[in-house]
Parts: sequence; C-alpha cells; structure tokens
Amino acid sequence: MSQGADPDVVGSDGLPVLCVAVAAYDESVAEALVEGGADPDRVLPDGTTPLSRAIDGGSPAVFSAVLGKDPGVRLDRAARERLLASARTWYETGSAEELRRRKGASGPALTVRVQDDEYCWVDQVSFGGLAVRAGHGAILTSLEWAFRILTPVDELIARAVKQPDEDHVDWSTVRWILLQRRSFETWSEVVARRHDPDRAPLLFVLDYLRTRGVIGTSPYYEKKESELLAAWAAEKTDGEILAKVLAAFTEHDHPDQEAIGLRHADHPDPRVRREVPYALCVECTPRTPEARTALRGLMVDPDAEVRLRACTMSLGDDDLRPEAIRALLLLAKAPDAGVRGPAAAALAGSRDRTPAIADALAALLDEDDRLVRLEAAYGLAVRDDPRTAEAIERVGPLGEGFEYDHRADALWRWRWRQENAADV
Repeated sequence: MSQGADPDVVGSDGLPVLCVAVAAYDESVAEALVEGGADPDRVLPDGTTPLSRAIDGGSPAVFSAVLGKDPGVRLDRAARERLLASARTWYETGSAEELRRRKGASGPALTVRVQDDEYCWVDQVSFGGLAVRAGHGAILTSLEWAFRILTPVDELIARAVKQPDEDHVDWSTVRWILLQRRSFETWSEVVARRHDPDRAPLLFVLDYLRTRGVIGTSPYYEKKESELLAAWAAEKTDGEILAKVLAAFTEHDHPDQEAIGLRHADHPDPRVRREVPYALCVECTPRTPEARTALRGLMVDPDAEVRLRACTMSLGDDDLRPEAIRALLLLAKAPDAGVRGPAAAALAGSRDRTPAIADALAALLDEDDRLVRLEAAYGLAVRDDPRTAEAIERVGPLGEGFEYDHRADALWRWRWRQENAADV
C-alpha cells in the first residue's frame, strides 16, 4: 500500500483482501489494510461488510483492527443498530448455538482456547465446518463504547465475570472500557461491587483498582482508592483476595503502607507474602530498619517467588544488597525456569560487578528460553565481559518486536564499540 497498491483490491473469490484477513484472523494485516485506506463498511454482494464479518468472526482483536476511526460518526443510525444487534445476538445466543442455528443442525461443537492478541485468550468454537471465536461479549462492549452508549456498570461487570479470568477478552475489554469512563458515578458503581457476595465481581473490582494504580489516577481518586484498599487489607483474611488487595494497594502511596506490609510478612499464604516486599520499599529501598529486617526474613522464605521479589526490592539498599545477590545467585540455578529468568534479570540489572554474577549469567546462556539468554547477554554486555560476543551469538537474531528493547540496544552498542575500537 505504501507503494500505491489498492487496499480494496478484490481477489479471485470476489472479496476484498480485508475480508481475507478477517477470515484468517490476521489482526496485523487487517489493521494495515484499514490504516492504508481499505473500507471496512464496503457492502459486499451478500449484503455483509468487512466490519460485520469481523463481528461474526468473534475475534475482538480483529474487530478492533477493522473498526476504523470514528465509527459513531462514520456510520448512520441504521448501520449502528444492525452491528449492535448482530453482536448482541451472537453474545446472548452463544457461539456454539448460533453456529448450530446457521447450519440448521444439532450436535456437539469443538471448543479450544486460542490466543486472540498478545495478552488475552478466547475460546474458538467449531461446528459443521464453520469456526468462530467466542469474543462477542468484548465486541459488544467495544461497539457500545464506540457509539457512546453507556451500558450500566452492573451489566458490564456481569459480562466480564461470565468467564472469571482477567486474561479473557471479555474481562479485559470491560475493564478497559470502565477505565475510559472517568465519571465519579462509574467509579462509585464499580467499587460498590466490593461488597458482592460472589467472588468473581470482587476480583474484578480489585483488578480494576490495580490497573487504575498502574496507569495513574487523579489525586482525588488516589486518596480515596488508597484509603479504601488500606481498610480492605485490614479486614480480608482470604489469601487470594488479600494478595490482590495488596497488589492494588502498593500501586498507590499510603502512610500506613509499611505497617500493613509488616502485618502480613508472615502470612501463611505465599501469595500474600509475595506482595509484602512492595509495601516495605520505596524505589527498591527499605523504608525503615523494621522493613529491612522483614526483607531479610523474606529473602530466605520457603517460597522461591517470595525470595525473588524480596531480593529484587532490596538491591537498592547497600546493607541488603550482598544478601540479596547471594540469594539471587541461588535462584539463578533453581530447577524452575520461571524463577531463573527473573533472577537473571535482577542480577543483570544490579550494580554489583563481581565475577560471581558474570559467571552466573554466562551459565544461563544455554537456557532454552531466548529471553533468559537475552537477559544474560545483556548483563555480560553492560559489564563488558569477554564472553559477550559468544553471548550475542547464543541469543541469535532478535528481529521484530525488539526495536526499543534496552537489552537489545545494549548488545548493539557493545558490538558497535568493538567494531569501531580501532577508530578511537
């Protein structure tokens, strides 16, 4: 398209290439075509459009790519109502049942979980030679917001928790849309669900508050949310809920943050103890001597993830750093690859330049996970270790997705310095 190709070119089947991308669930191609001028509202011989086909396909990622700019302005009322009705029918009927209705047949459908985008999953349902993704709840939610329909908060949360998993497309889409609705009324209605007797809405509220803390909020909400979470941390005893309360709480700043962390430092549930180091530190520095003492205990915790987080949060403290490094060196040899990778990242980024760390990083160059090898190579490069050239070879070509990665940049800079050393 950048060379002048027609983004609406029609294939041998009479369909524009955008429809081919939709059918193939190729989000990136669909997005490039729409950005290049392909018409998502082009009426096809069967009366459908690429956008209506994206709704039928049930992939929120593909639908978002095809939706285009300003659909509420671009589409007339009748078109908007047709799209909303289609999404609502798919969602309320259910993907499997709608496929059966369209085929005029009965029988079991095959359902498999697939990754819809980089972060979220969705079920893909197949029946009678047809397949769709069951992300119509997310599509309906996105369409309503695109057309500025303020769906009741309780209805949106009900959609989110129908699949009680924060990585499901319905949950993540509802969370995102509610974050866009910045009124106090919306905020109040969401947090009111913390009193819900059911577990799933409670978890949704915590995920909503944690995300607000990550992306930032106004000072008005900051104070309200930190106070609410502080009170919640004092009253909750359930391990999973308390861990999520602390995860959300430590995204804010509160005068009682350390006290609350200390209170839970010996909680029997490791999920709770994993959140404690974040309450005890400010920018990887313990708040007080009491916090330092608690972190020492957490660095020898029976749970490897607790040890890892305590060590990482202690690296900025001169007194704790040697103990943290010793524990991280052990974690870098842990049987669990999911622990070795974060340990490598912490060691690579630490200010410690002792040979033991370089040796530990070099030992990780045989890892199957390329990201672990990248962390190790990065740590060797910033230390100008003679094994860096070999480490770069072990990492291999990084390609797309690493253009702005600080680790890839460090490897490039190291290689550039070596190649241009004779000119200096």
